[in-house]
Order: sequence, then C-alpha cells, then structure tokens
Amino acid sequence: MDAPLSIAVVGSGPSGCYIAQSLRRSLPQSEITIYDRLASPFGLVRYGVAPDHQSTKSIQSQFARLFERDNVRFAGNIEVGRDISLDQLRNSHHIVVLAAGLPGDRTVGVPGEDLPEVYRAGRLTRLFNAHPLEQTGLPKFGKSVAIIGGGNVSIDVLRMLIKQPEDFVNSDIDDAVLAEYVRAPAGRIDLICRSTITNAPSDPVMLAELGRIRGVRFSCPDPIDVAEGAPRTAVARAKAVEGLLEIDPGTETRVEVALHFGWAPVSINGDGHVRSVELRSINDDRHNLRLDADSVVTAVGFDFDGGDWHGLGVLKANLESGAIDQGLYRTGWIKRGSRGTIAENRSCAKAVAEEIVAGVDALKQQTKPGYGGLPLEVRARAVDYSAWKRVDAAETEAAPEDRSRRKFPSHEHMVAIAHNKLVQATAGPGAN
Repeated sequence: MDAPLSIAVVGSGPSGCYIAQSLRRSLPQSEITIYDRLASPFGLVRYGVAPDHQSTKSIQSQFARLFERDNVRFAGNIEVGRDISLDQLRNSHHIVVLAAGLPGDRTVGVPGEDLPEVYRAGRLTRLFNAHPLEQTGLPKFGKSVAIIGGGNVSIDVLRMLIKQPEDFVNSDIDDAVLAEYVRAPAGRIDLICRSTITNAPSDPVMLAELGRIRGVRFSCPDPIDVAEGAPRTAVARAKAVEGLLEIDPGTETRVEVALHFGWAPVSINGDGHVRSVELRSINDDRHNLRLDADSVVTAVGFDFDGGDWHGLGVLKANLESGAIDQGLYRTGWIKRGSRGTIAENRSCAKAVAEEIVAGVDALKQQTKPGYGGLPLEVRARAVDYSAWKRVDAAETEAAPEDRSRRKFPSHEHMVAIAHNKLVQATAGPGAN
C-alpha cells in the first residue's frame, strides 16, 4: 500500500482553508496540515475583517469543520522562516501550498508618506482586532484625518473612526484600543478616492451602512451623477451617497465626513508632522485641492513584506498558474495580488487544486514523512486544533455581555492557554 500523500498549507486564513477543502475532496487519502505562525486559525477572517462585521466572520464556522470533521491538522505557533525553513517543509511534504496572504500595506508613492502621522489601514485593522503581533498602541489621529483609498478597507477604517462605543455591540473589537481612540476622536474625516463614483471600488451596501451611525454629517463636493447605461453597481453607489447626504444630524453632529471622488494624492505636506494633503483632479490636472489634516491613513491595497519570500525571490502576481516549482504552489492573494473578496479565494483555490491533482502522480514516487518528520522541538511548540479550542473557550468566557468574544492580545498568553499552562484563563497582559 502506498504511503499517503503529505500536503502542507502555509497560512490558515480563507485561502489556506479553501485550498485544504478542495484538496480534501480531490485527494481524500492525503494527510493535510495547515501551518500558521499564530496560535489561532482563520487568519484574515479573524484579524483582517472589521470587528463589527460579524456576519462576514461567521465563515469561521465553515472552516472549523475542516479540523473538526475532515481530519485536517492545524499546526499553529509554527512560523516558516523562524521555526522551520521552507526547504525543511518541502523535504517533509510532497506538496507545499503557500497561502499566507499579503501582510504588507502598499504605499501610495507620494512625497511626505514617511511623516510620522501617516498610518496604514492594515495595521489599524489588526489593532482594532487585537492582533497579538500588532500591539504597539493606537496612534494619535488628531482632529482631522484624511483617508486615501476608495475601496472597502477604506470604508472599514472610516466606519471604525466615526462609530461610538455603543455601536460595537456583539463585535469582537479590542475595547482597550477603542477606549484609547474615544478619548480623542476625529472631528473631521476626508475620504479620498482616485476613481470617479462610477468606477470607485467600494461596495454600495457598505457605503449605505454608514448612514446608520448617528451624529455624522456627510458631504460630497464632487458631482455624483452617473452616466446613462452605467453599471448597476455604479448607480447603487451613487444612490447610497445621495442617501448619506440627505441625513441631517442637526445639533447632534459629532463628526463631519467629506467624500471626494476623482482626486489623486500628489503629496502629503508637513514640517516634520502632517499638516495637509495635496490632491489633483483626475479630470483636469490643472485643478488642485489642498485638505488640512493632522493624520493620514492609506488604504490602497497590500503588498509583499520585504519582497523576497524565503529565498523564492520577489513573487509577482500570476493569474494563470499557482505553480512556483515542482511540488510548490501558491493560492489567494500571494498568487493573484490583493484583489477580490474572501469568497473569490474559493475559485482561486479550486483552480490551484486542479493544478496540483494534475501533477500529483509524479510527486507520489518520493517518500515523504509529512508532519511527523519535522524536528521534535518544532512539533512540541505546535498549537493543534484541540489546544486552540481552549483559547476559543477562554475568549468567549471572558467576553462581556455586549461582545461576541474578548480576544487575547498577547501571543504568549494564548500559547500558554493552548498548552494548558495557565490555571485560570484571564485576559492576560495588555488585555482589555
């Protein structure tokens, strides 16, 4: 009887879980291990989706079935490049699939972007989500904030900054970070989108959702008309913005939000600190606009952190194939770039799984030990799924009545709970 095919997936977010699902169906006798540097599974869903969007995060229950019913191993607290090299992983498994996403925020590429009050949307989202490796404290925003970017991540950041504490009921937001922001909230926010309202990448539903937040006055200095025959999404987006402009909070106004469509950032200006943002109209390059700002948040997508991925060189997006080398593949954002929704990772994973299955016969000729062939000290540090469930239960138990869970912001504390080294599961150092 042939030894089972051994598959390693690096990253337990949506891309990793979807590829494991596809491979489990296509290669049911294979041994699949999903590795993650954190002590918790689910990656982007847990730490990259806004904490108040619990309906989006509910997909975690689908992914949980991989570990609970489909015999897929979770090996958390193991980082490729720190605890084990990529070569070691490849030597132990017939197939390795990189599904670790793109953790680095893309830069805007304008002068002044290195000023201290220029912040990245990915980092802010992780902070609000109590990411255990992002605990450096919430930055100071000042009274006036400019958000550069017109996609859904920019809308997420805007929503986080204009909500009040009572608006986060049933979320899993880090209350310590929220309390820090509420002590000095922004009074004005400018959202700057390079595209016109017709071509903007934001979801109309997410724009309309902003209208349910009390005490916000919206404005849009630019025309919001869409041409006849424009896509339905563009029409819906324009209607959503029109709906926001009809809201009159009156004397209850806490914050003013201006939506700018069709403006490209030219520079971020300051004297050692951010003072303003210079914009240029995409329709008339002679028309500039300067907006005062105390801080800037960039939300223009994600890119590779450091470029070279563990000796593989700089990986460029490849929409055609997930193959990197024999037995080495990639899926999700690390394959095609930071585009598309969580659900779109499913079709990407399916296509990569088909590539893997097509070339699997040649790989079967080699004998590979799989997870059991890794050094004992590496396996000893692993957090398996049953250990993660101890953390999961402790977070749920620690949550106040108006929160879905209270995440532990300390990686070491999570590992200690997972390995059953704490008598009492408290929120630990730096907890809310």
